[in-house]
Amino acid sequence: MGLVGTAAVRDPGGAALPRGFWAAVRVWLEKPQVANRRLSGAAVQAEGTVPLGEGGERSPSFAAGRAGVGGGGQEGRAAGPAELGRLWREVQGQLPLPPPLTGWGGPGELRAVLRTLLPRGRPAAPPALELAVQDAYNGTVTFLPLEENSEGKYLVKKCNIYQIQLKHIKDEEWSISVVAPFPEDWFSDGILYPKLAWLGNKLLSKLAKWSVEQKPSEFKSTLSLISVAKYSKVYQDLKEKYKVMVKVWPEVTDPEKFVYEDVAIATYLLILWEEERKEKGLTKKQSFVDLGCGNGLLVHILNNEGHSGRGIDVRRRKIWDMYGPETHLEEATIIPGDSHLFPDTDWLIGNHSDELTPWVPVIAARSSYSCCYFVLPCCFFDFHGKYSRRQSKKTQYREYLDFVAQVGFVCGFHVEEDCLRIPSTKRVSFIGKSRTYPPAEHALIDNQITQFINSRRTCAVATCDKRVGFKHEDHSDSLCEVGSEPPEDETETAGTIWMPGFQPREKVEQIRNCASLPRDFVDEVVLDVAKLLLNAAPQKSCSNMQGGNTNTWNQGESLSLREVAEHLNKETLKKLKSEYGGLQTLLKSNHQVFEGLQERPFDSPLVAYHHNKKLLVFWKDIAHAQEDREEHGYSSFVILTDFSFKTWETDVHTHTHTPLRTKILNGRVHIRDWRKEKPPSKTKPEVKRRLSAEAFKTRLCWFFIHHPDGCSLPSEACPYAHGTEELRQSQIIKKKKHIQ
Repeated sequence: MGLVGTAAVRDPGGAALPRGFWAAVRVWLEKPQVANRRLSGAAVQAEGTVPLGEGGERSPSFAAGRAGVGGGGQEGRAAGPAELGRLWREVQGQLPLPPPLTGWGGPGELRAVLRTLLPRGRPAAPPALELAVQDAYNGTVTFLPLEENSEGKYLVKKCNIYQIQLKHIKDEEWSISVVAPFPEDWFSDGILYPKLAWLGNKLLSKLAKWSVEQKPSEFKSTLSLISVAKYSKVYQDLKEKYKVMVKVWPEVTDPEKFVYEDVAIATYLLILWEEERKEKGLTKKQSFVDLGCGNGLLVHILNNEGHSGRGIDVRRRKIWDMYGPETHLEEATIIPGDSHLFPDTDWLIGNHSDELTPWVPVIAARSSYSCCYFVLPCCFFDFHGKYSRRQSKKTQYREYLDFVAQVGFVCGFHVEEDCLRIPSTKRVSFIGKSRTYPPAEHALIDNQITQFINSRRTCAVATCDKRVGFKHEDHSDSLCEVGSEPPEDETETAGTIWMPGFQPREKVEQIRNCASLPRDFVDEVVLDVAKLLLNAAPQKSCSNMQGGNTNTWNQGESLSLREVAEHLNKETLKKLKSEYGGLQTLLKSNHQVFEGLQERPFDSPLVAYHHNKKLLVFWKDIAHAQEDREEHGYSSFVILTDFSFKTWETDVHTHTHTPLRTKILNGRVHIRDWRKEKPPSKTKPEVKRRLSAEAFKTRLCWFFIHHPDGCSLPSEACPYAHGTEELRQSQIIKKKKHIQ
């Protein structure tokens, strides 16, 4: 009667269970938001062992919640060991557990975890207090929702008690069940208390999966250094305050991603700095400098929230003019050296700061003994340029993170790592807010920093020499030793510029999307390639059923980029490649005409990255796959053999991890058939839907003019104009691309 759901679990070899079950329970206790998306998290306030007997002779052994992990409005209300003991006695007096729940008993002790569930959204529902009691002997964890009455006593909300049970059937067979004693009285608000069907289906399936697929993470838990409860509240407040930026965003980048990511980073810093003021007894808010501030939104938010500071970037952005005089942004080039120190600044920020990322701890260490830093690495840069791999046993991302952390250690910081809650695959940040040495040893540490920087450059030259000779082997398990001397010709400048030859980002962004090519030249290449595809044998035709017309429409043949390039003259290819990114860039830019098709073009097995049962990216061989995995962090591969390809829509992630829609991948291209295009999604952001509507019929249809069979769509269905009489004046103001 009280069985909500059950799932069969197999444990081949008996290596995962029951340990994996308790690890899965721990995820649900500490990170319920990974299953219930309507929660922003949970704050573990206290946990520890409790006695089995009523009243018990021994005092319960409770541990208070970790610093910064207290919960919501009830934070501190039930955090002390004495009050936790009282809470446990109150709860015991309201039980035993009603059937079909398994009662507590047997040898050993129970373990209790007091947590606060934090709802997501605005207006936010009040947080809920819950006591989870783990009985390892019987394989159960019982969740007891608590309510505080007018007398200050906690009462168990019996209608919403539920229990998760693990049972060993035989050999490799186990079962995980969810039971509730009063299903007919279950109260669901859809947020803190989901429906029983959700517990028995969604949650149960995740617990079953986590129990046997537990993999050690190479990253820290999300928001492990600050209060999740505070973060949830402050983030919702800032999101509401700055959401207007999404509507007025003047850049070409995705406004929702950049606005809410910077809101999240600002939230994290504001809470981190608040905790620092409490620890150090400070009243004045911290000052900061954001190195490589990009669009400047993070600086704008921090300035608005009362922190004095400025942002510096090599290139001014259009959005800077929207912030007003209270937001301090500077257009300047930062060359790591004595002329770019910030002795009066409390914190240096490196938020996706590219080539400045490894320099942020160095600049902080040399600015003053009290200067701290926050860095969020993204693209992989060393002191001298692009980062080169030195270890093959780690992902490139993890290896680079370890390098950035090591820089902080060498600079004399206690380096802390945390994972932010932002819409990006690069979420790991490093914080250096205290030193490992006394002020008197500053000169010694400064010399250590210099030696380390020089050693990195020496290693880079050696690695480059190996690659030039095609003898590079990546078997190093450690970085070059500190102590290498700088080249003789560079010692004289070391006092002013720390890395002679350092290359900052260019002030003017180089555009490589063929937009600057003469229009006549582009049109000629597009027409030549289209004719080549249409005339290639065997010819492909598709029936046109629009309006009952059964005439065939010539779709042409699929060719590789190499085959297409062989039919173009060398001067054309040279012009495309040397200045504008090549033939593939031009074809992708003309997506009205071309799309890609894979038809088993390779004899060797293919390697694919598989995510959520959808093929996202595939490569010719394992070498190409490994290279992209290291660059972008793809985690799982599938080897494909005897595979027949049809048209794939592929999401390729750029270095900024923004999905880029393309249909030219692995060198295959053919004529686009617009009848096969999916209708515009109603879930698109408003700004994108508006741009699509404004662009309708503002350009001539290439197929209507050039294709021998005309356009495959009737005029009313085609987004392009069938003749000049259908042309509408474009309302879209073209924007020059800016890097964020």
